[in-house]
Amino acid sequence: MELVNPGLGLIFWMTVSFLILLFLLRKFAWAPILLALKQREDSIDDALKMAEKAREEMAQLKSKNDELLKEARADREILMKEARAARDQMIEDAKAKAVIEGQRILEMANENAAREILAAKEDLKNQLAEFSLKIAEQILKEKLSDDKKQQELIAKLIKEVNFN
Repeated sequence: MELVNPGLGLIFWMTVSFLILLFLLRKFAWAPILLALKQREDSIDDALKMAEKAREEMAQLKSKNDELLKEARADREILMKEARAARDQMIEDAKAKAVIEGQRILEMANENAAREILAAKEDLKNQLAEFSLKIAEQILKEKLSDDKKQQELIAKLIKEVNFN
């Protein structure tokens, strides 16, 4: 029964040894343990603050990234509109130049055709004049083969010249 009912001396010495152990633990172990726990708590707080800061930075970067993406899309649209306008303008310029060049070629062709027609008419007139002269020459040779006919023709021409 002694174990169930401890003696007063045992309780005293157990209390003294417990207090000594408590003092020793407090002096040598408790402070380093509390310091380690405080450091651990501070490092966890720092890590949480850094994680929150990183999260905020990521959110800012994402918003900046979205803004840059919107600006890039807007710039791309502007560039595409300018490129389309430049392309359309180039096409219009090319069409206008083609029309002007076509008109110039048509005018040159018309002028060339008119010159060729005039040249052909002139050539035809010259050929007709030559043929007429040859025919007239042959007719005159035939009609004026004897002297009497020549004299009659000269007299007739002199009379006509006087009347005109």
